[in-house]
Amino acid sequence: MARNVTSVSRFFLFISLIFCSYFSFAQSDDVKLNAKIDAANISVGDQAHVFIEAQYNQMKGKLQWAEIPDTFNHLEVVEKGKIDTLKQGDLITLKQRISVTGFDSGSFTVPSFLFSAIPNNGSSYTVGTDSFQLLVQTVAVDTTKGYKGIKGIIMVKSSWKDYIWLIIGCLVFVVLIVFVIQYFIRNRKVAAPEVKPAAPVESLQEKYNRLLSELDQKQLWQNNQVKEYYVQLTDILRDYIEKRFQTPAMELTTDEILSKAALRSDMQPYQGMLSNTLRMADLAKFAKAQPLPQEHMQAMESVREFVNATKLVITETTTK
Repeated sequence: MARNVTSVSRFFLFISLIFCSYFSFAQSDDVKLNAKIDAANISVGDQAHVFIEAQYNQMKGKLQWAEIPDTFNHLEVVEKGKIDTLKQGDLITLKQRISVTGFDSGSFTVPSFLFSAIPNNGSSYTVGTDSFQLLVQTVAVDTTKGYKGIKGIIMVKSSWKDYIWLIIGCLVFVVLIVFVIQYFIRNRKVAAPEVKPAAPVESLQEKYNRLLSELDQKQLWQNNQVKEYYVQLTDILRDYIEKRFQTPAMELTTDEILSKAALRSDMQPYQGMLSNTLRMADLAKFAKAQPLPQEHMQAMESVREFVNATKLVITETTTK
């Protein structure tokens, strides 16, 4: 009787989950959030996918993406997809897929994910998606049938024909080795010492453009290594400032670098760029902020423009 009640309860829970709308919508004046889940219930170890979409007007402010934990409410995040960006005029649409699974049976909650909206005018505020119920079920076992023992290892008879291709491959390999040895013995010559050409001298701009290109090729922020991306980017920028402007930038804070830039006429035109790049990097490194993809690319481009625009010009003076 208890088993029948449990089965009926699970049946009604399943029906209610099927007919519920797995679609959440959170909206403020400038930010719209949509979220949906593709499954009402899963078996233990299977996956359900949560699709999150955020839209905002870039002329009215910015949106900081939600911090997605690795585990919540007996559920585990298997994969966090890349954040896709779509721009239509002033509207920016961001999308991400989250894959979750559960290894305990029961009804668990996928929580609301909170986003920080930062308007150009006014105070920042938080908007969030709705939560979802996910039923994790065990695999049904037929207890009316008896247990069966584990079968032992069954040996399969084999013959030399089963290894014919391995034998042929070994013979071909031996013949090839003999041929190569004979070839080198017959054509052996005393090689003249190799003279390596002198490496070309790399200019300051060439060096740091190369370092920026190498960092770009690592695709750190594209693989969710945002903090490491900004650590390496600011290290390149600070090292360039040290070499170009003879300023110990590696040992200075952001405010100290900006103060020195304000006092130097050759750095003053770039003070705004340095402020934007260094402060956004500090937020990503120390406050776990998540800048948008276009902000990552803009930071790289700003540093590259700064390096190329501040090339040292050497003028020759002639005496009469």
